[in-house]
Amino acid sequence: MLSLRNGIISARWICAKQLVYSEYGDPTKVLKLQTIELPDKPPAGHVHVKWLAAPINPADLNTLQGVYPIKPPLPAVAGNEGYGRVEQVGEGVTAVRVGDHVLPAKAGQGIWRTDGHHKENEVFPIDNELPQEASATLQVNPPTAYRMLKDFVDLKPGDTIIQNGANSAVGKAVIQICRLRGIHSVNIVRKRDNLSDLVKELKELGADEVITEEQLAKEYRGKIKDVRLALNCVGGKSTLFLAATLGFRGCMIPTGPLIFKDIRLAGYWMSRWYEQPGNTEERKRMYAELGGWIKSEEFRTPSFEKRRLEEHAAAIEAAAVQFDKKQLFVMSE
Repeated sequence: MLSLRNGIISARWICAKQLVYSEYGDPTKVLKLQTIELPDKPPAGHVHVKWLAAPINPADLNTLQGVYPIKPPLPAVAGNEGYGRVEQVGEGVTAVRVGDHVLPAKAGQGIWRTDGHHKENEVFPIDNELPQEASATLQVNPPTAYRMLKDFVDLKPGDTIIQNGANSAVGKAVIQICRLRGIHSVNIVRKRDNLSDLVKELKELGADEVITEEQLAKEYRGKIKDVRLALNCVGGKSTLFLAATLGFRGCMIPTGPLIFKDIRLAGYWMSRWYEQPGNTEERKRMYAELGGWIKSEEFRTPSFEKRRLEEHAAAIEAAAVQFDKKQLFVMSE
């Protein structure tokens, strides 16, 4: 925006904060808080987004370490997931309007910032009525669970799926979606001191069975069978235990044995799905269904510890070791 001061026309600027990295390495060391001046009026075809909240996911840490497949040109603003509000639109923008809540259309755009100018096709509108935590985490874990349960096997009410790593964020989303769709879920977790508390938590989300890998290999051996879909995030010997439960032409994602039963193997990466042409309408339907469950309180979001951008070092350290609660940068309420 232009203002007139002493007869001189000048541009108006916004003071914005962002977390940037110029090299790969220890996330607590390479990440720096930076303040920049941003024109308050976006150029043609762009939108000004005030980013409101963004979680720290394992993929964010891997990106900072340089081991994630997506590598934005350096220096780069960190953060792959989050949501914001459209503050202004540039000339020619039609896909979103001022006031819309939006997600990044794909990963790697840099969301750990207070404000940013983005191309119109780099943001994706969502339901404005979703709560903050749900909006900030709508792009990665719930859609990953949703698509894995929908895109590989035509699951019907009464069918059975099995998954390991069931206490992960994706695992908890799988449990809830299965409950909502009448699908029986068998959930494998690692043996631990607080196992009874974890079993109670997962069953409250809707898990039908919660057992350890040792139980699956021994007392449950041969009792769980004709499973349609196995979700394997652990690998190793757990793969064989899951495969033993699959029925004829069952499917395991993402890894599994290559022989017997005509089992299909399918890798899955949510970021690639977002980039595939033709998924726009299906993405809208997916967000609408997930959003409906969230608003009716049938689907729970994870627990969070809210942080300011200035607390990035402590937040990164906690995200690397604290798995029962996600770290959430809150830039603006």
